[in-house]
Amino acid sequence: MRSLMTAATGMQAQQLNVEVISNNLANMNTTGFKRQRAEFQDLLYQNVQQMGVNSSDAGTIVPTGIQVGLGVQTASIYRITEQGSLANTGNPFDLAINGSGYFRIQMPNGNDAYTRAGSFAVSPENEIVTADGYTVAPGIVIPQGARSVAINEQGQVQALLDGQTEPQTVGQLELATFNNDAGLEAIGNNLFLESAASGSAASGTPSSPGYGYVMQGFVEASNVNAVTEITSLIQAQRAYEMNARVITASDEMMSATSNLR
Repeated sequence: MRSLMTAATGMQAQQLNVEVISNNLANMNTTGFKRQRAEFQDLLYQNVQQMGVNSSDAGTIVPTGIQVGLGVQTASIYRITEQGSLANTGNPFDLAINGSGYFRIQMPNGNDAYTRAGSFAVSPENEIVTADGYTVAPGIVIPQGARSVAINEQGQVQALLDGQTEPQTVGQLELATFNNDAGLEAIGNNLFLESAASGSAASGTPSSPGYGYVMQGFVEASNVNAVTEITSLIQAQRAYEMNARVITASDEMMSATSNLR
């Protein structure tokens, strides 16, 4: 019976849906996390009777035909890049992007990665780095003995040194934007890589046209909405149960057929 295989594809699809939802919920408190959504599409159809063919010698045609669907398949897992809420931390090296853009991170292998998670710190060499010690491009070194560090909305890093009354500009942060943010390749640790789907990175300064601005002492929270995810989880669970019932019903029908005398 087709219904057995069709319902099985439905169960597999809803299992994947639950896995995506569980990942969203697991990362509710992950800085800069962007929630994902599973998208599905129907499988091929079996044409029992083709629509539009002649049904008589008089030239009448079949208006709809008979097409039997064969189930569902995963089309994509789409990343939703809407802005997350901003949380005040008071840490001078915590940075949030309000608007479009990603911080560019220099990986140990020399490649560039990108992140929205601005939970930065200072390395033993006084360089601004990520939590994993990766350099935040273009590589900004805070002078030894700086009394305070200020980072304005345009990404200028200014340090106030002992014996000085005016802060000194020590670097300029950059942001990168992409034509298709959802096409970035996630590699974990809040990092993304450029891909053929995302397009090439376009670098610019914060607050310039097309780029967001930087907020010091804030981090961007994840954009996961717990109520929405729980609702989606219940819907996926019920859909899974209904597909399981279809398999049970199909099995009972086959059992009744085999028991005919």
